Amino acid sequence: MSTKNKANDPNDLSFIEKARRAQIVQCAIETISEVGYAQASIGQIAKRANVSKGVITYHFASKDDLLEEVVAAYAISAEAFIRPVVANAATPKERLRKYMEANLAFIAEHREMVFAVVEIAAGMRTKDGKLRFSADADEGIYQPIEEILYAGAEAGCFRTFTPLSARVTALAIRHAIDGFSLELMRTPDLSVKEYTEELIGIFERAVSNVDYE
Repeated sequence: MSTKNKANDPNDLSFIEKARRAQIVQCAIETISEVGYAQASIGQIAKRANVSKGVITYHFASKDDLLEEVVAAYAISAEAFIRPVVANAATPKERLRKYMEANLAFIAEHREMVFAVVEIAAGMRTKDGKLRFSADADEGIYQPIEEILYAGAEAGCFRTFTPLSARVTALAIRHAIDGFSLELMRTPDLSVKEYTEELIGIFERAVSNVDYE
């Protein structure tokens, strides 16, 4: 009988094994969201999942391996939630609004997962001490926003953008969206609808080709 660790073969899993991995990932999300990255041990995650630590290490080679799976699950869920909303927008102005609305709605509706990923991104480091996920804030995040800005400028509904001004604006939009996660941590009863409208209004004025006095 083979004794290879299933963590080494994530694609070679039965339905039951996939369900168990998903359960462990969810319990990791709940644990990290509740106690933070540093305090979320394999033992605590196992306790929440009502399994032994050996069950977790059977499916995941290490805590880091499990946390990377949490981040991957977040990326997949966010993409599935946001992409169809933005794809249905007819104009660049509507695309920008839908992009921001969908991102903020995802954060509000998946708070535990988002809070857990924020903790992981801030605390998980490589062997040489660098943040493990700092390099993930790359073109895959900013380029779609820049494309919307350039399309709006070409259509005449946004102001003209240089490569630098488009990048700065995309950075500002992305950081404002990510900052919403931290605001929800501090203020759980925050009005998501009012916050969303205020934030979108700020950036609609910022990218508009109309001068506001």
